[in-house]
Amino acid sequence: MSATARAAAGTAAGLALASAAVTAWWTAGGTALLDTVGGAFESLAEDRSAPAVLLGLGVVAAKLVAAVLALALLRRTPRGVRLLALLAGLLLTLWGAANVILGGAVLTGLLDLGPVADERALRWHVFCWDAWFLVWGVALLVAVRLTSSRSGQWGGAVVPRSSSTGSTSSARRPG
Repeated sequence: MSATARAAAGTAAGLALASAAVTAWWTAGGTALLDTVGGAFESLAEDRSAPAVLLGLGVVAAKLVAAVLALALLRRTPRGVRLLALLAGLLLTLWGAANVILGGAVLTGLLDLGPVADERALRWHVFCWDAWFLVWGVALLVAVRLTSSRSGQWGGAVVPRSSSTGSTSSARRPG
């Protein structure tokens, strides 16, 4: 396996674990940087009700699953696991990209949605939180792609084979 594939999977897993740790901190009542998420997420974390804490724990669990998926790519994994990692990577990338683009458009004035309720939180989303999801998703997609090619799931080298008659045909090289 290439060093790039290992680095991509490690990056995706590291970003997932760090994100899970931040969410766990907020779910446990920590307030550092909580004001940078703003809106409903901030209110939910401050709520401290049983449903809010359960939701926070569910988000932490989902992020931990994403970390495990990234690390699983470093081994030969079933197609279903690879598909889950691909879907997670697509979701993270699309979520992050959409929010970075839209938030950036609002911050630069390209998109006018009226007064921004919390410009500081919006800046944090564009430059940190949503960018984090974007980088995490891209790293996961790169890991899926680079580790899939070794198993022949996304193609592979075509090598000539000789038959007993001396003619040649092509065959996929096994991963």
